[in-house]
Amino acid sequence: MASLNKVFLIGNLTRDPELRFTPSGTAVANIGIAVNNRYQDNSGNWVDEPNYFTVVAWGRQAELSNEHLRKGSPILVEGRLQWRSWETPDGQKRSVVEVVANRVQFLNKAAGRGEESMAESADADLQALGEGDFDDIPF
Repeated sequence: MASLNKVFLIGNLTRDPELRFTPSGTAVANIGIAVNNRYQDNSGNWVDEPNYFTVVAWGRQAELSNEHLRKGSPILVEGRLQWRSWETPDGQKRSVVEVVANRVQFLNKAAGRGEESMAESADADLQALGEGDFDDIPF
């Protein structure tokens, strides 16, 4: 049986990236992002429900993220989910599911050109999908 572990997220940073380096000198950044789940409640009002994720970027992507991204920056992340566990010094077991980035795309507007950003375009597409009728989707 085949399996697939692929994630695409568009959201905004919840904090500045946290850059550090492995003992061998490889850059790694933890990037916190918030992604809204938009739905219509029973009263017909649109509700944005935030979901929070930690994205782990490696190498040059980690360095560029640290240089160019700040809290609130819009990004698109393509990656995979990874579960890891560890034991704290006092013996408690901990685990976390993170998104390991294959690609981090900055979605800011082009400086001074007034062009629509990829984030605004994607948000408009997602909003249109949320308002559509899904009865004719074949899956």
